[in-house]
Amino acid sequence: MTKYLFYGMTGEKMCFQHILLNALDLANAGEQVRIVFEGASVKLVATFEADNHPLYRRAKAAGIIAGVCKACSMALGVYDANLASGLTMLEEMSGHAGMKPFLAEGYTVISM
Repeated sequence: MTKYLFYGMTGEKMCFQHILLNALDLANAGEQVRIVFEGASVKLVATFEADNHPLYRRAKAAGIIAGVCKACSMALGVYDANLASGLTMLEEMSGHAGMKPFLAEGYTVISM
């Protein structure tokens, strides 16, 4: 089994939907998958929550979302909304969601 980390950086909803699609597809195929909201993508959590977005909802229910960058959430004014989502705030790299812990566990990083 291969391990994949989707490290989302873009704040474009359409781009992040493709992260969700690919992550769910790989997870359904039995691969180990995690998703991190980093950079501008942290603004999408509240949007996906408000929209009850089906792909986001499926990824969240499947437990494949590792978390959201705390520093970017704070800098972009979405910290409270992201905290309310119930997703884990990641901050191990100077307040940001680092790749290092995932690399140490053998994940292949895909940044989009």
